[in-house]
Amino acid sequence: MRYFIELAYKGTNYHGWQYQPEADSVQETINKALSMLLKTPVDIVGAGRTDTGVHARQMYAHFDYEAEIDTQQLTHKLNSFLPKDIVIFKIFKVADEAHARFDATKRTYEYHIHTMKDAFENEGSYQFQLPLDVDKMNQACAILFRHTDFECFSKTNTDVRTFNCVIFEANWKKDGTKIVFTITADRFLRNMVRAIVGTMINIGTGKISLADFEKIIESKNRSEAGFSVPAHGLYLTKIEYDFGEIILNSKF
Repeated sequence: MRYFIELAYKGTNYHGWQYQPEADSVQETINKALSMLLKTPVDIVGAGRTDTGVHARQMYAHFDYEAEIDTQQLTHKLNSFLPKDIVIFKIFKVADEAHARFDATKRTYEYHIHTMKDAFENEGSYQFQLPLDVDKMNQACAILFRHTDFECFSKTNTDVRTFNCVIFEANWKKDGTKIVFTITADRFLRNMVRAIVGTMINIGTGKISLADFEKIIESKNRSEAGFSVPAHGLYLTKIEYDFGEIILNSKF
Protein backbone atom coordinates (compact mmCIF):
# COMPACT_ATOMS: atom_id res chain seq x y z
CA MET A 1 0.00 0.00 0.00
CA ARG A 2 1.20 3.49 -0.80
CA TYR A 3 0.98 6.46 1.54
CA PHE A 4 1.63 10.15 1.03
CA ILE A 5 3.14 12.42 3.68
CA GLU A 6 2.57 16.18 3.76
CA LEU A 7 5.28 17.93 5.75
CA ALA A 8 7.33 21.08 6.28
CA TYR A 9 10.87 21.72 7.46
CA LYS A 10 13.35 24.42 8.26
CA GLY A 11 16.44 23.56 6.23
CA THR A 12 19.06 25.38 8.32
CA ASN A 13 20.46 22.25 9.99
CA TYR A 14 20.28 19.92 6.99
CA HIS A 15 22.36 19.24 3.89
CA GLY A 16 19.23 19.41 1.78
CA TRP A 17 16.38 16.95 1.29
CA GLN A 18 18.29 14.16 -0.46
CA TYR A 19 20.18 11.46 1.43
CA GLN A 20 23.93 12.10 1.58
CA PRO A 21 26.61 9.92 3.16
CA GLU A 22 27.95 11.35 6.42
CA ALA A 23 25.66 14.40 6.32
CA ASP A 24 22.25 15.02 7.87
CA SER A 25 19.39 15.25 5.39
CA VAL A 26 15.64 15.65 5.82
CA GLN A 27 14.93 12.45 3.90
CA GLU A 28 17.26 10.34 6.04
CA THR A 29 15.94 11.83 9.28
CA ILE A 30 12.35 10.89 8.38
CA ASN A 31 13.42 7.46 7.06
CA LYS A 32 15.01 6.60 10.39
CA ALA A 33 11.99 7.69 12.41
CA LEU A 34 9.47 5.90 10.15
CA SER A 35 11.56 2.71 10.04
CA MET A 36 11.72 2.64 13.83
CA LEU A 37 7.99 3.25 14.29
CA LEU A 38 6.88 0.77 11.60
CA LYS A 39 9.56 -1.76 12.58
CA THR A 40 10.67 -2.24 8.97
CA PRO A 41 13.05 -0.38 6.63
CA VAL A 42 11.24 2.57 4.99
CA ASP A 43 12.62 4.74 2.19
CA ILE A 44 10.49 7.78 1.37
CA VAL A 45 10.44 9.40 -2.09
CA GLY A 46 10.10 13.19 -2.13
CA ALA A 47 8.27 15.42 -4.58
CA GLY A 48 11.61 17.07 -5.30
CA ARG A 49 14.87 17.87 -3.62
CA THR A 50 15.97 21.05 -1.94
CA ASP A 51 19.59 22.10 -1.51
CA THR A 52 21.48 22.63 1.72
CA GLY A 53 19.83 25.30 3.85
CA VAL A 54 16.66 25.63 1.74
CA HIS A 55 13.34 25.46 3.59
CA ALA A 56 9.98 23.88 2.71
CA ARG A 57 6.64 25.13 3.93
CA GLN A 58 4.98 22.33 1.99
CA MET A 59 6.63 19.13 0.81
CA TYR A 60 5.12 15.79 -0.16
CA ALA A 61 6.71 12.36 -0.09
CA HIS A 62 5.46 8.81 -0.47
CA PHE A 63 6.37 5.43 0.96
CA ASP A 64 5.09 1.86 0.71
CA TYR A 65 3.97 -0.34 3.58
CA GLU A 66 2.42 -3.80 3.49
CA ALA A 67 -0.51 -3.15 5.84
CA GLU A 68 -3.17 -0.61 6.78
CA ILE A 69 -1.84 2.23 8.93
CA ASP A 70 -3.63 4.29 11.55
CA THR A 71 -2.45 7.47 9.84
CA GLN A 72 -3.52 9.89 12.59
CA GLN A 73 -1.70 7.89 15.23
CA LEU A 74 1.40 7.56 13.06
CA THR A 75 1.38 11.31 12.33
CA HIS A 76 1.30 12.02 16.08
CA LYS A 77 4.06 9.53 16.88
CA LEU A 78 6.24 10.70 14.01
CA ASN A 79 6.01 14.32 15.15
CA SER A 80 7.04 13.19 18.64
CA PHE A 81 10.13 11.40 17.32
CA LEU A 82 11.28 13.98 14.77
CA PRO A 83 13.32 17.12 15.58
CA LYS A 84 11.43 20.39 16.07
CA ASP A 85 12.49 21.67 12.64
CA ILE A 86 10.55 18.93 10.78
CA VAL A 87 6.75 18.85 11.02
CA ILE A 88 4.39 16.19 9.65
CA PHE A 89 0.97 17.64 8.74
CA LYS A 90 -0.72 14.42 7.67
CA ILE A 91 -0.23 10.93 6.26
CA PHE A 92 -2.83 9.45 3.92
CA LYS A 93 -3.36 6.41 1.74
CA VAL A 94 -3.27 6.86 -2.05
CA ALA A 95 -3.50 4.74 -5.20
CA ASP A 96 -0.62 2.29 -5.63
CA GLU A 97 0.63 4.11 -8.73
CA ALA A 98 0.51 7.62 -7.21
CA HIS A 99 3.98 9.21 -7.18
CA ALA A 100 4.95 12.24 -5.10
CA ARG A 101 7.47 13.46 -7.65
CA PHE A 102 6.16 12.47 -11.07
CA ASP A 103 2.51 13.31 -10.41
CA ALA A 104 3.25 16.84 -9.19
CA THR A 105 2.11 19.35 -11.82
CA LYS A 106 3.21 22.66 -10.26
CA ARG A 107 5.69 23.78 -7.67
CA THR A 108 5.93 27.23 -6.08
CA TYR A 109 8.97 28.82 -4.49
CA GLU A 110 9.45 32.09 -2.62
CA TYR A 111 12.69 33.97 -2.09
CA HIS A 112 12.82 36.38 0.86
CA ILE A 113 14.97 39.50 1.05
CA HIS A 114 15.16 42.10 3.83
CA THR A 115 16.66 45.49 3.12
CA MET A 116 17.68 46.53 6.64
CA LYS A 117 19.64 44.73 9.32
CA ASP A 118 17.20 42.57 11.29
CA ALA A 119 18.22 40.32 14.18
CA PHE A 120 15.22 38.03 13.62
CA GLU A 121 15.46 37.48 9.85
CA ASN A 122 19.00 36.19 9.44
CA GLU A 123 18.20 32.46 9.14
CA GLY A 124 15.25 32.82 6.78
CA SER A 125 15.90 35.87 4.63
CA TYR A 126 18.77 37.38 2.64
CA GLN A 127 19.92 40.81 3.76
CA PHE A 128 20.51 43.08 0.75
CA GLN A 129 20.77 46.76 1.59
CA LEU A 130 21.38 48.38 -1.81
CA PRO A 131 18.28 50.07 -3.33
CA LEU A 132 16.32 47.77 -5.66
CA ASP A 133 14.02 48.88 -8.49
CA VAL A 134 11.21 46.37 -7.85
CA ASP A 135 9.14 47.70 -10.78
CA LYS A 136 12.00 46.95 -13.16
CA MET A 137 12.43 43.50 -11.60
CA ASN A 138 8.75 42.80 -12.23
CA GLN A 139 9.23 43.82 -15.86
CA ALA A 140 11.95 41.16 -16.00
CA CYS A 141 9.42 38.63 -14.68
CA ALA A 142 7.27 39.28 -17.75
CA ILE A 143 10.22 38.28 -19.94
CA LEU A 144 10.37 34.85 -18.27
CA PHE A 145 6.95 33.96 -19.69
CA ARG A 146 8.28 34.32 -23.24
CA HIS A 147 10.76 31.48 -22.74
CA THR A 148 10.84 27.81 -21.80
CA ASP A 149 14.56 26.96 -22.02
CA PHE A 150 16.29 28.12 -18.83
CA GLU A 151 19.66 26.45 -19.17
CA CYS A 152 21.35 29.76 -18.32
CA PHE A 153 19.95 29.50 -14.78
CA SER A 154 20.78 25.82 -14.26
CA LYS A 155 23.63 24.43 -12.24
CA THR A 156 26.29 23.17 -14.65
CA ASN A 157 27.10 19.47 -15.08
CA THR A 158 23.60 18.42 -14.07
CA ASP A 159 22.11 15.20 -15.45
CA VAL A 160 18.79 16.38 -16.90
CA ARG A 161 17.30 15.48 -20.27
CA THR A 162 15.84 18.92 -20.90
CA PHE A 163 16.22 22.46 -19.59
CA ASN A 164 12.63 23.33 -20.51
CA CYS A 165 10.28 24.60 -17.80
CA VAL A 166 6.85 26.19 -18.09
CA ILE A 167 6.51 29.19 -15.78
CA PHE A 168 2.97 29.99 -14.62
CA GLU A 169 3.66 32.81 -12.16
CA ALA A 170 6.56 35.13 -11.34
CA ASN A 171 6.42 38.38 -9.39
CA TRP A 172 8.11 40.56 -6.80
CA LYS A 173 6.22 42.15 -3.90
CA LYS A 174 7.59 44.73 -1.49
CA ASP A 175 6.24 45.23 2.02
CA GLY A 176 8.20 47.79 3.98
CA THR A 177 11.73 46.46 4.40
CA LYS A 178 10.83 43.01 3.04
CA ILE A 179 10.79 41.92 -0.61
CA VAL A 180 9.47 38.52 -1.70
CA PHE A 181 9.89 36.85 -5.09
CA THR A 182 7.29 34.19 -5.96
CA ILE A 183 7.61 31.80 -8.89
CA THR A 184 5.49 28.82 -9.97
CA ALA A 185 6.46 26.32 -12.69
CA ASP A 186 5.84 22.74 -13.73
CA ARG A 187 9.44 21.90 -12.80
CA PHE A 188 12.65 23.61 -11.74
CA LEU A 189 16.28 23.05 -12.63
CA ARG A 190 18.94 22.77 -9.93
CA ASN A 191 19.81 26.23 -8.55
CA MET A 192 17.34 27.82 -11.00
CA VAL A 193 15.40 30.04 -8.58
CA ARG A 194 18.51 31.31 -6.80
CA ALA A 195 20.16 32.15 -10.14
CA ILE A 196 17.05 33.96 -11.41
CA VAL A 197 16.88 36.01 -8.20
CA GLY A 198 20.58 36.92 -8.38
CA THR A 199 20.22 38.00 -12.01
CA MET A 200 17.12 40.06 -11.24
CA ILE A 201 18.93 41.75 -8.36
CA ASN A 202 21.45 42.89 -10.96
CA ILE A 203 18.51 44.40 -12.87
CA GLY A 204 17.19 46.03 -9.72
CA THR A 205 20.54 47.67 -9.00
CA GLY A 206 21.00 48.80 -12.61
CA LYS A 207 23.94 46.53 -13.40
CA ILE A 208 22.14 45.01 -16.37
CA SER A 209 19.18 46.04 -18.51
CA LEU A 210 15.99 44.22 -19.43
CA ALA A 211 17.44 43.68 -22.91
CA ASP A 212 20.51 42.12 -21.28
CA PHE A 213 18.24 39.82 -19.28
CA GLU A 214 16.61 38.48 -22.42
CA LYS A 215 20.00 37.95 -24.05
CA ILE A 216 21.17 36.02 -20.99
CA ILE A 217 18.22 33.62 -21.30
CA GLU A 218 18.82 33.20 -25.03
CA SER A 219 22.55 32.52 -24.42
CA LYS A 220 21.79 29.28 -22.48
CA ASN A 221 25.07 29.98 -20.68
CA ARG A 222 25.19 29.95 -16.87
CA SER A 223 28.26 32.19 -16.82
CA GLU A 224 26.25 34.95 -18.50
CA ALA A 225 23.64 35.02 -15.70
CA GLY A 226 23.99 36.67 -12.31
CA PHE A 227 25.19 35.37 -8.98
CA SER A 228 23.33 32.70 -7.04
CA VAL A 229 21.73 34.15 -3.92
CA PRO A 230 22.22 32.35 -0.58
CA ALA A 231 20.07 29.29 0.08
CA HIS A 232 18.65 30.38 3.43
CA GLY A 233 16.20 32.85 1.82
CA LEU A 234 14.57 30.18 -0.38
CA TYR A 235 11.32 28.36 0.47
CA LEU A 236 9.42 25.64 -1.33
CA THR A 237 5.89 26.80 -0.49
CA LYS A 238 3.42 24.73 -2.52
CA ILE A 239 3.19 21.53 -4.57
CA GLU A 240 0.11 20.80 -6.68
CA TYR A 241 -1.35 17.63 -8.19
CA ASP A 242 -3.91 17.36 -11.00
CA PHE A 243 -5.90 14.57 -9.32
CA GLY A 244 -6.08 16.57 -6.10
CA GLU A 245 -9.25 15.16 -4.54
CA ILE A 246 -8.25 11.58 -5.30
CA ILE A 247 -4.85 11.93 -3.66
CA LEU A 248 -5.54 14.46 -0.95
CA ASN A 249 -8.72 12.80 0.32
CA SER A 250 -7.29 9.31 -0.22
CA LYS A 251 -10.41 7.58 -1.49
CA PHE A 252 -8.56 4.32 -2.09
